[in-house]
Amino acid sequence: MAKQESSMSKEPAHKKNQHVEGAEISGQSQSLHNLTEKTECEKGKTCSTGPTDQRSKPHMKWKSSGISASQSGDKVRKKYSEGEGKSRAGSLTAKKKASGKSKSVKIQETSKCKASISLEDSESSSETDEDEHPVRRQEGGSDLSAEYWGIQKLAKYVKGGDPTATLIALCSMRDFDLSEETCQLAIKDTGCLEVLINLLDTEEIKCQIGSLKILKEISQNILIRHAIADLGGLEIMVKILDSTDTDLKCLAAETIANVARFKRARKTVRKHGGIKKLVELLESISVASSYQVKDTETVRCAALALWSCSKSIKNKKAIRKAGGIPLLARWLKCSHANILIPIVGTLQECASEPSYRLAIRTEGMIETLVKNLSSEHEELQMHCASAIHKCAEDEEIRDLVRKHEGLQPLSALLDKSENKQLLAAVTGAIWKCAMSRENVLKFQEYKTVETLVTLLTDQPEEVLINVIGALAECCQEEENRGTIRRLGGIAPMVTLLTSTNPALLVNVNKAVGGCAMDPENMAIIDSLDGVRLLWSLLKNPNPGVQASAAWALCPCVENAQNSGEMVRSFVAGLELLVNLLKSNDKEVLTSICAAIANIAKDEENLAVMTDHGVVPLLSKLANTNNNKLRRHLAEAIAHCCMWGSNRVAFGEAKAVAPLARYLKSKDPLVHRATAQALYQLSEDPNNCVTMHENGVVKLLLAMVGSTDDILQEAAAGCIANIRRLALATEKAKYG
Repeated sequence: MAKQESSMSKEPAHKKNQHVEGAEISGQSQSLHNLTEKTECEKGKTCSTGPTDQRSKPHMKWKSSGISASQSGDKVRKKYSEGEGKSRAGSLTAKKKASGKSKSVKIQETSKCKASISLEDSESSSETDEDEHPVRRQEGGSDLSAEYWGIQKLAKYVKGGDPTATLIALCSMRDFDLSEETCQLAIKDTGCLEVLINLLDTEEIKCQIGSLKILKEISQNILIRHAIADLGGLEIMVKILDSTDTDLKCLAAETIANVARFKRARKTVRKHGGIKKLVELLESISVASSYQVKDTETVRCAALALWSCSKSIKNKKAIRKAGGIPLLARWLKCSHANILIPIVGTLQECASEPSYRLAIRTEGMIETLVKNLSSEHEELQMHCASAIHKCAEDEEIRDLVRKHEGLQPLSALLDKSENKQLLAAVTGAIWKCAMSRENVLKFQEYKTVETLVTLLTDQPEEVLINVIGALAECCQEEENRGTIRRLGGIAPMVTLLTSTNPALLVNVNKAVGGCAMDPENMAIIDSLDGVRLLWSLLKNPNPGVQASAAWALCPCVENAQNSGEMVRSFVAGLELLVNLLKSNDKEVLTSICAAIANIAKDEENLAVMTDHGVVPLLSKLANTNNNKLRRHLAEAIAHCCMWGSNRVAFGEAKAVAPLARYLKSKDPLVHRATAQALYQLSEDPNNCVTMHENGVVKLLLAMVGSTDDILQEAAAGCIANIRRLALATEKAKYG
């Protein structure tokens, strides 16, 4: 190579291209081609075709020349780029043939990759699908750039040189922009990817490092990630984590972080003990000790790898079993943002598991997460807010966020509305924290509701879901309902009822229903045709949307001015409502029963629902152990008894005996609703007999002394009817 460099410098400029294409390829490259064939036959065993003693020693000519690896790389790259123009112009026909062949290979590889993905087992409900549909590769050799052909030529030296030549070729390859897809695919197409992975299994540390530096860059490509996993690259990288060389371990961990972005790769890392080794890298250095820059880099790379792997439920468990939680808590207290970001990212992924949320609370991590909300790094703020979003599912953690004064910085971060990722994380944290009434009162102090209303328009869906969810929770307070109305927030809410995202619709339904508890708001909702939109969502195939729409209709019907007429104006609306009693979803059934209880207060609507068979459908639901369903079902039965012979029909449908058992529940709200239903049913003598047989008198007697006036009156009325029937029976029997 050195001789050719010197000979090239002596030749005229117009002959250089010809020399590169002719002399180089026919001379030195011919021998390298022979070596390449041998290498490919023995792939996985060696990085060179020369003897062992030659591989272990530097090439003497390269060493004596005084040229560094990077300098040689520059010259090699220059030589290839100079020879590029003539090569492309002089062999167009050959290239077209090669292009056709390459194209067929690419299509086969892509289909193979897709087939392998489809066979992957699902490990986690939180798995991302970014790799499930790899992007289509660039096709057609005639459109490929000079870099593609430069790497293709350079690959010969990677495949067939001794350790020194291989190292120079690796350095030269790194001079290309490996973030470009053309360069990435060139490495894959030439078979260089297999050689790079084989180099990882050698004892040449410099070659291993050079290979990993390239793999780290090109593994950003989806197809190459899958190819690395298919070629067994992950298993070798996991082994390298045991190396004594710090740089090598760092590169291996960071490459694992890139590759482990799809399920099969994450499973491979776990199966080969990678999770435990990555956790051990966190343990190898103490936060309190005076560590070097290399040490922090080790922790950063290990945390990045754990972050990628933690998207799998089984890997989350593996991290916990390996003792990862205390180490994550320890490193959370460090001051380096580049370490904190992957540490918090890992916690954010793991926080979906209740066991991790408990650990985050007991290890005192919430205080640190809140502290980092005031960091200068927006990415760190985003991940901290996202972690709080997931953790705040637990009431204790919501209280801790308030205790450590985390609500104010969350509210302040709403001003950074340009950064949509940060905004989505912050609004998510506010939404979950607002599930506690004490936090809602704090948000009122910080004028958070006012800011949230301004975010109801021109925002991505992920932001809107969180904003509308937070407003739905804040709507439980009367003051906030008035604030939303004054700031014109109801109209954009009603507009969102026409969206198609189920998660967004569930939150919008809840928010509109919350606003409808105020009669003034209800008038605005009705004028915007909001009730009709809510009713139409009962047809949505998503059970969550159906249930939330039915719950929202309850306050709408209750607070509308002429609710009976409004409901009748919806063509086939009542039939749709009654038919939803056939649903298999408990929440849908509960919400529909609640809606029926409100609508049945109007006699005409009750008559229509009776014609549609509401009585037998409600009776079928009576044998349930769900207290929430019991309560609303009993209310619906109580109101439906007010029409015609419905009381008798409920008795004939065997609904009375199951209702009697509801009185044994420990929920006082169930007691109240059941007593009301039994009181209405007791107007029929046959039902009184059934109640007496099921021992309701003794249970109702205890409730007559209740402090709840409605329960007390209903219990007493039911007992009176049963007693009246008993007296009438005795009188008829004994005269």
